[in-house]
Amino acid sequence: MPRAARAHPSVVGLLNRSEVLPLKFRAYFFLRVLTCLLTIWIGVTVIFFIPRMFPSDPVENMIGQMQSRSRTMDPRELELLRRNLRVQFGLEGSLAEQYFSYLWKGLLHFDFGPSLTNFPEPVGNIIARNLPYTLFLSLTATLFAWVVGNLIGLFAGFRKNKLSSRIMESVAICIYPIPYFIVALVLQIVFSFILGWFPLQSTIFHHGTFWDFFASLIRASVLPGVSLLLIGTGWWIISMKSLSSTTAAEDFVLFARFRGLREGEIGWNYVFRNSILTQVTALALSLGGVFNGAIMTEIIFGYPGMGTLIQKAIMQSDYNMILGCITISIVAVSVSTLIVDLILPFVDPRIRYS
Repeated sequence: MPRAARAHPSVVGLLNRSEVLPLKFRAYFFLRVLTCLLTIWIGVTVIFFIPRMFPSDPVENMIGQMQSRSRTMDPRELELLRRNLRVQFGLEGSLAEQYFSYLWKGLLHFDFGPSLTNFPEPVGNIIARNLPYTLFLSLTATLFAWVVGNLIGLFAGFRKNKLSSRIMESVAICIYPIPYFIVALVLQIVFSFILGWFPLQSTIFHHGTFWDFFASLIRASVLPGVSLLLIGTGWWIISMKSLSSTTAAEDFVLFARFRGLREGEIGWNYVFRNSILTQVTALALSLGGVFNGAIMTEIIFGYPGMGTLIQKAIMQSDYNMILGCITISIVAVSVSTLIVDLILPFVDPRIRYS
């Protein structure tokens, strides 16, 4: 073979690597998507069967409420009403037929049927009306806690020998294990019941000008947001302090000091940038699970979000509302995890497709 026709070994290796990498990415992508779909399927399957184990029947509950407010109905009309309600609530047919109907309508089309507590309004309309309040409360508290907690944790880990760093770490360790609802109850007792600065139950004015609505929304969100912020900040401080203190002890940080770089430059360019990658991953997972702490907090403060909807649905055996709220939560957490898995190798070059 002529010398000019031969390829350099390094070129051959580069070509082979460029061919292997897309194959690895496709396998990585397929496995992550498959894991996401299996997680969603298992989650919604469990949620489908659990409400059907409740001792109460939503159709019979609704018929009983109607009979208590009106005269006795004709037996044939009552049976026809019962059959129509079971069809609308997705309770007609065998359990297998109900399950596959739910997968087709609820999971694939997000059509969960009418709500028992607000019949005949569709569940999707109610969720669309209440979901923005939960997103506003949880996302704002989560992002603010992430920023504040990481900055404090970076300082506490990078300057861990200072007294102020030890104090901040001790406060975070004391606050983090406290459950959300305990913090919410304490805030409600102190600032609503004793001081009277905020209402006991959240009230949002939907009538009037935009500023009236916005002012009432902020006033109703302060105490629930602070309760979520305190717990979230404690966790971010602890985790960032651990990461930054470990990174600050690495050889490349010591070498940067030998070069005579300023401490601020070392803390930002060497410690922070290498520690924040793990926190970005944790933030993405936290954004997917925004319903976790907000449920109990919303119930305590009467905040008109997803937590209040889930509580009312469970108390009144509203199957469709339970399925709708929790299905959206499962899909949100699973999809956010999938997005993190797919973009993380691009953000952190230390992670490989495998």
